[in-house]
Amino acid sequence: MEDDAPIIYGLEFQARALCTQVAETEIARFFVGTQSLKFENQIHQLEYDEENSILSKRVFLHSAGEIWHIASSPVNSDYISTCYNHLISDGKCEMEGAIWAIPPSKEGNDSPSDESLTTVSSVELVTKLETASYGSDVKSIVWHPVEGNQLISLVDEHILLWDLANNSQAKLKASATADLKGKPKFTSVQWNPHQNCSQIATAVDTSIRGWDLRSMQQIWLIEGAHGQLVREFDFNPNRQYYLASCGDDCQAKFWDIRNSNIPVMILSNHSHWIWTIRYNHFHDQLVLTSSSDSRVILSRVASISSEPFGHLLEDEETSSVDDGDQDKKVFQDGVIATYEEHEDSVYSTEWSSADPWLFASLSYDGRLVINKVPRAEKYRILL
Repeated sequence: MEDDAPIIYGLEFQARALCTQVAETEIARFFVGTQSLKFENQIHQLEYDEENSILSKRVFLHSAGEIWHIASSPVNSDYISTCYNHLISDGKCEMEGAIWAIPPSKEGNDSPSDESLTTVSSVELVTKLETASYGSDVKSIVWHPVEGNQLISLVDEHILLWDLANNSQAKLKASATADLKGKPKFTSVQWNPHQNCSQIATAVDTSIRGWDLRSMQQIWLIEGAHGQLVREFDFNPNRQYYLASCGDDCQAKFWDIRNSNIPVMILSNHSHWIWTIRYNHFHDQLVLTSSSDSRVILSRVASISSEPFGHLLEDEETSSVDDGDQDKKVFQDGVIATYEEHEDSVYSTEWSSADPWLFASLSYDGRLVINKVPRAEKYRILL
């Protein structure tokens, strides 16, 4: 059973910021933000046509600065947020955050790939997040999983909750501060899709901390989640209390926050820092990781998913011993596929919000690769 060849797209500049267009559930679209010190930075909107295996693009200028983080609204398909490095008057660089609107496509030209940069339009500023009084390092901005009018931003050791009133002006609703020795800065934040979306979690140093947005107080802690810096984590979208994390110790770990003394599973498949870990939104036994070892790995964690394969194994045990042993081997947790199309550190990987079997990955050299879950694994899950 032959799998489709990967689709490779090259950007002109270096890049590390990637997200899926969450509000678009019919067409597979991704946003990529570039990092260039010499030239005006860009946001690429990429659309994948599965029927014809074609990747089309729209390019927008992002004059505010080099993009370190990008996210999209769950409701308004034209709204995105960016965290960007901005050069201030005295020559210093500061990280800032803002909400932008993607301009409508020109009539009859949804893919302006042949246009020169002089005619490419810019993203339109909706509102800037006024964070200067809290610090100079805006690490990331995440949207409420369901509503389009709430956002969380991380600034140094502060958590800021924003209300996007009337879809135009961001107003600060609440804030919290991690009062830790040495004042380490937050590295990552994710919104918990469970508990009525009233909780978030943050990564700081080697720990992961849960917060209740109603009280802005810490409610749980995974101390020493990784031996080195925690880079990223992701909540299981289908199974409450479970999350996955990754870090500079080259490991991916899976946790039950009700008993966080030890992880429920550890995967050690990468040889360098793991930058991103992502659950599949539909089939949470599928997990993606990307690393500075230039690889993307698709893993199976069926034993701790909401769709365990146990019943299939029990059915096969009634057949011949050889067949049963073969199926047990197939269904073991572990690596499904390793993708090695990148030649530089892979800073981001994201599942498509429209196609559960499609995902994109982005390396620092500006190479974006679109891949699919192997057909054999797809049919194994569906049948």
